[in-house]
Amino acid sequence: MRITLKQLEYFVAAGEMGSIKLAATRINISQPSISSAISHLEREFGVQLFVRHHAQGLALTSAGKTMLREAKLMLRQAQGLYTMAGELNNEMRGRLSVGCMVTLAPMIAPELAHAFSEHHPGVTLNMTDGSHQDLLDKLRKVEIDVAISYDLQIPADIQFEPLATLSPYVLVSRNHSLARRPSVDLAELATEPMVMLDLPQSREYFVSLFDSKGLEPMIVARAANQEVVRTMVANNYGFTIANVRPRNPAALDGRKLVAVKLAGDHKPMRIGISTLAQERKPMILTVFEEHCRNLITDTNIPGMTVGGENDA
Repeated sequence: MRITLKQLEYFVAAGEMGSIKLAATRINISQPSISSAISHLEREFGVQLFVRHHAQGLALTSAGKTMLREAKLMLRQAQGLYTMAGELNNEMRGRLSVGCMVTLAPMIAPELAHAFSEHHPGVTLNMTDGSHQDLLDKLRKVEIDVAISYDLQIPADIQFEPLATLSPYVLVSRNHSLARRPSVDLAELATEPMVMLDLPQSREYFVSLFDSKGLEPMIVARAANQEVVRTMVANNYGFTIANVRPRNPAALDGRKLVAVKLAGDHKPMRIGISTLAQERKPMILTVFEEHCRNLITDTNIPGMTVGGENDA
């Protein structure tokens, strides 16, 4: 085989960035080196990997897309050799890419990553966030090794292990008419203006709570950013339903929020670990999963309040 892992790395960087210039910046290598690597791979494989657009960067061909996926798998396997060598020497080293649901990341990711890095300084931990669907796509494309997310429509090729259960609750501003209520039911909420967290699959979950009771929410505003939703609620746009409960009971503008119990039995969300279904997991991933089990439980979730109402 007359190709090198470096050439594959350069190709992957160019394929992901869609630009030789941006790829060179990302991996800190010269543009001619990347161009040379791509040309070599195209000659060696006898296929065109990119269509070059003048002043518009690169676009992967159909063959290039297939090669990109395989190249990433090969690089991951090569990294696995280093990880395995560490295992044989009883040392934890290598790279681990972790994705976290965007609504969970600000609370969970910092403590999770810091504690793991402290115990395993030989591991380079790369953290990213995204919607539930984004994370599933990244797992399939081998862009991340593991995701911290919810049990929302888990496909057959993804392995999900639940860690903690989050029941839905109602979130209102401190001076809202429902703020002093011990609980409120969905029938009453259906007549109140609602601010919706508008993320793929999350929004379907919240609507399904009403659907299960033959009700329809009166949605007056939507936002894909959880903090925007919380701030809108704090400013009396309406109520929202949430599962995540940050320890800080205020919105980003400082206005106070109040959590009220949602009466009745409702399907909760479960935080858990998602990975590609595989026969053998590398030791570094197995150790990280155990780390998550220890830090994320029904009685303790980093950055979050567990149980109780009133303060959000």
